[in-house]
Amino acid sequence: MSNRVGIIHSLKDGQKYMQVWPMRKELNLLFPESRIIKATRFGIKVMPAVAAISVLTQMSFQNVQAMPQAVVVALFAISLPLQGMWWLGNRANTQLPPALAGWYREIHAKIVETGSALEPIKSKPRYKELAMVLNRAFRQLDKTALERWF
Repeated sequence: MSNRVGIIHSLKDGQKYMQVWPMRKELNLLFPESRIIKATRFGIKVMPAVAAISVLTQMSFQNVQAMPQAVVVALFAISLPLQGMWWLGNRANTQLPPALAGWYREIHAKIVETGSALEPIKSKPRYKELAMVLNRAFRQLDKTALERWF
């Protein structure tokens, strides 16, 4: 039961992380998040239809022998966006490596320096805290302040 709660928690964290991560071209070379988020959003839109079509096609042709394969294809198609959200949820809760943690602290300090209110700095930041700080930096800091990092 605790494993199931962990998976559900991870999926919910993945959904939140998808909303917080800044979809900026400057970050594309540094982080895989943008590609995973785009693929997951695409999967959420398309894969339910793929799943339905795989089963309905076999039903319409009354092809009972192919129904098990159609169900497997449908389950696989539905699992793809879930895998993306699960990966994002795990990534959101992963502690930053030392170099990125330093980068997080620098950006956090720069935002606070401009007089903006921000949640207190984390001693052991995770990717979700980095996403929040980056999102805030792109919204509030001017281009000259951002040039130092990008």
